[in-house]
Amino acid sequence: MSPRREVLSRGPGPEEPPLTPLGPEETADDTGLDLDRGFDLDTGRALDPGPGPAEVAEEARLRPRRLSEFIGQAQLIEHLEILLEAARRRGKPVDHVLFAGPPGLGKTSLAGVVAAEMGVGMRITSGPALLRSGDLAAILTDLHAGDVLFIDEIHRLPRPVEEVLYPAMEDFQFDILIGKGPTARSIRLDLPRFTLVGATTRTGLLTGPLRDRFGFVGRLDLYGAAELEEVVVRSAGILGVDITPGGARLIAERSRGTPRIANRLLRRVRDFVEVRAEGRITDELAAAGLAVFGVDDLGLDKVDRAILDVLCTRFGGRPVGLGTLAHCVGEEPGTVEDAYEPYLLHRGLVQRTARGRVATPRAFEHLGLAPGGGHGLTLALG
Repeated sequence: MSPRREVLSRGPGPEEPPLTPLGPEETADDTGLDLDRGFDLDTGRALDPGPGPAEVAEEARLRPRRLSEFIGQAQLIEHLEILLEAARRRGKPVDHVLFAGPPGLGKTSLAGVVAAEMGVGMRITSGPALLRSGDLAAILTDLHAGDVLFIDEIHRLPRPVEEVLYPAMEDFQFDILIGKGPTARSIRLDLPRFTLVGATTRTGLLTGPLRDRFGFVGRLDLYGAAELEEVVVRSAGILGVDITPGGARLIAERSRGTPRIANRLLRRVRDFVEVRAEGRITDELAAAGLAVFGVDDLGLDKVDRAILDVLCTRFGGRPVGLGTLAHCVGEEPGTVEDAYEPYLLHRGLVQRTARGRVATPRAFEHLGLAPGGGHGLTLALG
């Protein structure tokens, strides 16, 4: 016996009324911009692009609220301006949006900007937090017309949850199965039209059906030093930090192309100047503060340099497997591959080969070594 299907109506149908913008007394906080992600990303690294729990509240002060405030990603911002203006003119919610790119570049901020520009509310969750379809149902049935649902790390959605998300994205309906066996029945809930904004650091892990249901996919790239300098100056103004152009430039150059790291280094240098010095943050004080926290002139920290030391010194520039490399520096292979290696590859310090990771001549130069001068094994397998 097939399950009986009932149709329950919740909220407006497909023909939604035009969206109502925020009133003059409302702020971005009134849109429900809750920055509590519900999971812990605190790894203790000064250069980790993920936010720690203590940083979330402070990051909220630094987040741009409008497209005009967002620094960098010029082409993506232009595309979003067109997308949002077209939706406003039609009086309809904006199409589903997927933001992809390394952590710390502004995917969550852009989700908040989309909600603020459309004058609607926003709900935030994450892929790992949605363990069952009922978790997703609780959120979807609480949305209002036009609201933005932001799912961070959307590539980590459990498969059963992902499959029930498909009709919600396409038809704005949600099916719930009640009971088991021959007495089971399916209830279909009508949902208000909403906008799903997904964020992922691993686009390749998204399934094709989910990726194809997004009307717009935006890729965020690492920032240049000039753009990060603007970020540092803006954040310093919000935090009330007195900084010279040279100090802002030096912090930007060591921020690994990531605004979140730039803001974090700015706060650490601010702390250093308050404790060990006085006055403005100059380039000399910035360099001294970053040296205390173990950040060198390329933006590498202690673990980054340990990886280069293993490749250049212990194995003499020969290929090293990921497992061996991770064991030598005392980290998990996944941590080395996801948190450390991307920036080393970006700066041309490490190469991936079929036989393993290899240090480049620039890595030897950075450590003050002669290329190929190490004494190690002929080959290290992971």
